Amino acid sequence: MSSLFLRKTVRRALSLTALALGPLFAAAPAVAAPSAANLAMIAEPQTLDTMSTSSDLVGTIMQHVYETLYTFDAKWNVVPMLADGMPKVSKDGLTHTIALRKGVKFHNGREMVADDVVASLQRWMEVSPRGKVIGKEVASLTAKDAYTVELALKTPYAPLLAQLALPTTMAAVMAKESIAPQIKDFIGTGPYKLKERKPDQYTLLTRFEGYTARKEPASGYAGKREALIEELRFVPVPSANTRVEGTLSGQFDYADLLPVESIGRLEKAGAAVVPIMTPSFGFPYLVFNTKEGVLASQPLRQAVQAALGPGEMMAAAFGDTRFFAVEANHFPQGTPFYSLAGADKYNQRNPAAAKEMAAKAGYNGQPVRILASRQYEFHYNMALVMAEQLKRAGIKPELQVVDWATLVQRRNDPKLWDIYVTHSGQFPEPMLSPPQLGDGAPGWWSSPAKQAALSAFNQEMDPAKRGALWGKVQQVIYDEVPYINVGKFNSLSARAQRLQGYVPSAWPFFWNATIAGK
Repeated sequence: MSSLFLRKTVRRALSLTALALGPLFAAAPAVAAPSAANLAMIAEPQTLDTMSTSSDLVGTIMQHVYETLYTFDAKWNVVPMLADGMPKVSKDGLTHTIALRKGVKFHNGREMVADDVVASLQRWMEVSPRGKVIGKEVASLTAKDAYTVELALKTPYAPLLAQLALPTTMAAVMAKESIAPQIKDFIGTGPYKLKERKPDQYTLLTRFEGYTARKEPASGYAGKREALIEELRFVPVPSANTRVEGTLSGQFDYADLLPVESIGRLEKAGAAVVPIMTPSFGFPYLVFNTKEGVLASQPLRQAVQAALGPGEMMAAAFGDTRFFAVEANHFPQGTPFYSLAGADKYNQRNPAAAKEMAAKAGYNGQPVRILASRQYEFHYNMALVMAEQLKRAGIKPELQVVDWATLVQRRNDPKLWDIYVTHSGQFPEPMLSPPQLGDGAPGWWSSPAKQAALSAFNQEMDPAKRGALWGKVQQVIYDEVPYINVGKFNSLSARAQRLQGYVPSAWPFFWNATIAGK
């Protein structure tokens, strides 16, 4: 596993008296309650049903409530969580027998058994974009006894365990009696349980006293989890500047995804504030609506790709070259899936060629509707540059700036948009992200070339051969343009010095952390 996938942190502490500012708004008190953490997130979660959405925000919050059969350690290896160990796999690679841990309690006090796992995975395969992909590969899913689940595949599927481990569109294990088309009772096995949600104010989690932790040392998302802080208050703070000011004033114990231009202020804020830069954090990408609208035309998507200059977009989004890289390869050099397939179609920034391609595709001035949110400031800055690049190619952009919750809602309706701006973490398994590699995710990309390339890639169990096959998948992406991987970026967040034991990660988690002096 390449060290580029590891999450690192840069801690700089200078001696300066901390600036004391008053409360920014009533929903989050300036001084957290004893044994409580105020955590500034970029938005209000549009749902708490973590199976149904690929939203990182929802995954970040609900990974404290729900757990999965498997998870990732600090080196992104898949390891057991609710499963007792790694599965026993038949010689043909089809049947996975999973033993469950005994004595694991749900938040309602009942013990987790195999029926809960089967019911949960069945729902996941029905409602989750990633789960739907797995569902097509599954021949049967049964509870062999109270503590054993058997999952049989139709054909070998290399990404299975990684898909079961991901915190977004999570294969969450839920109490069977809580499972419904619309989840109302969020009953999991995690170290925290849902106490209260006040939309646009906070989502409050409280320690689950009956939590059953693993015994292995903590490592990434794996190992022993302890709810050392009694309550976690996830506060939606859509304004990036407000998150910065709240961090500097001591209002927040943690602030997520801060604008990179604020790093200077954070570094000079004194010992009370610790800026955190996470290298190789993720990649911004542009999703195209391949189902309806003007960009359902592949030739026109190719024209848009020719018009765009990801280099300019990344510079506008992040500014400081410490925070971004402009690369055609979807995976970093030195990793198993590094490939330059399709690189000639990246960062073209060729308005003349794009204009000619658009004309040949039958384009006659229809607006290209671009969805973006200022709650992720770098999304918005990229969208502004993209709009100008399209104009230079004679393509009419219509920029629609909405809050993140609205964007997540609108992107599910193919009649409402043509491109939306988003981002993902950079993971070691290609099938983990973006969800457009699966079935049914917004964008609705489906083609024979996609199916052929992904079938060959996913059925190959030899890691070395999978690396070569990824290049063919990447080529199809550049050819058909279901999305554009804009580049790679490092993230900036910050914590209060009093928040101890926090481990920087793609989806911030706060088990095993403490609040000093509380």
